[in-house]
Amino acid sequence: MKKKKNQKAVFFVVFALIIAFACSTVFGLDTQYGDIVTTRIKGVDDIRLGIDIQGGVDVTFNPAGDYDADEKQLDAATAVIENRLNSLNINDYEVYSDAKSDRIIVRFPWQAGETNFDPAVAVKELGETAELTFRRGTDSETDEETEEIIPTGEIILNGADVKSAEPGSQYNDTTGSYEYVVQLELNEPTGKDKFAAATAELAGTDIPISIWMDNTMISYPTVSTAITDGKAVISGDFTYESAKSLSDKINSGALPFKMETSNFKTMDPTMGKGSLNAMILAGLIAFGFIAIYMIILYRLPGFVSVIALIGQVAGTLAAISGWFGFMPSSTLTIPGIAGIILAVGMGVDANIITGERIKEELNAGKSLDSALKISYKRAFTAIFDGNITVVFIAIILMGAFGVPSSPFARLLHVFFMAFGATTEGVIYSFGYTLLVGIILNFIMGVFASKLMVISLSKFEAFKNKKLYGGAEK
Repeated sequence: MKKKKNQKAVFFVVFALIIAFACSTVFGLDTQYGDIVTTRIKGVDDIRLGIDIQGGVDVTFNPAGDYDADEKQLDAATAVIENRLNSLNINDYEVYSDAKSDRIIVRFPWQAGETNFDPAVAVKELGETAELTFRRGTDSETDEETEEIIPTGEIILNGADVKSAEPGSQYNDTTGSYEYVVQLELNEPTGKDKFAAATAELAGTDIPISIWMDNTMISYPTVSTAITDGKAVISGDFTYESAKSLSDKINSGALPFKMETSNFKTMDPTMGKGSLNAMILAGLIAFGFIAIYMIILYRLPGFVSVIALIGQVAGTLAAISGWFGFMPSSTLTIPGIAGIILAVGMGVDANIITGERIKEELNAGKSLDSALKISYKRAFTAIFDGNITVVFIAIILMGAFGVPSSPFARLLHVFFMAFGATTEGVIYSFGYTLLVGIILNFIMGVFASKLMVISLSKFEAFKNKKLYGGAEK
């Protein structure tokens, strides 16, 4: 008797968890202390929309002429573009290089609140070569018209004086361990001689040598001793990634090639918002018809399947927004919304397979308990076979259309390395939402649905076989 009572409570527990989860996914949770608002739980308002929805720019840069840039030079050029995007207050962007095809792919949305944002001008600024300077001290002033910070310190070196910058490591006698550093090699004789004179003057003083990319200071190391051999080391609290980043930025000032725009497209935000609103409305209408259809055709299991589908959609939105602390947020595109809808369709299909199985077993004379147990067991094989093939497709799409650093792109690199990186990142969102939706289909549409239906079947009021699509006997 105690076991039966525990089973009866399962439906209410699962139902409450799904509804609470869905509400937190939609509305999120913010706390405010004075003027400071802190997001505790991310909701749908925190979802980062792709440029095909909120509008933006998709541009591809190549070295001008017939110049063949190597991977190191492309990394350096990528660092320049990232620095310029930050200086334009564009923080939500994607930038990655493709050494196979000698190109740099950049995507960024329209600037929030900007009514006169000119994407063509922004792209032109991104493609121009950055100016690298090493200066005495960190002095600067603010331009009264543009409010831009301008360095004023005496120029010691410029990008043409730098031969190379590399991340490296060296032994620190103080800490007794190796640490990451940036290793500089200067051109001879001008770079070597100018740096030797400057470091001899500043050695042992508190005056640093600041390093500037255009009007942004990227480092300001102090000088411990005069450097006369044209080789210097910048030390500090570096990780390998930060040492490489600084190296790339320094190298970018001496790039031997200019970049030109090989592909440039924009999307007006009003077009994307219209598509988003249309898809949301279509999705809500379709979900309403699906709910009515499932309840009429499969009755109690159909009602439970609607609850499971709500949990599936909520879980997908949570995976996109960053609701799960162990998963980073993802960009939602229009193909990504299509992936959600397709995954919901797969979830409906799973519930239909189970519902039909329950009908068959009941009409074959099985008891309610036996019919439910056998139906969920036999239906799982068909559901698994149908969904696992979609999982493979989603993984392939994410590997083929994801940025080179994404997990599936690295996993499938051996298959797609001949083609280089793709410029169609919106397809990655489709694969991502489809994969997440299929995984949640197993959690919600199979496992949670089974728990709720079996729990309800323990109530005397829900033992009538007609409530499960069978004929009463």
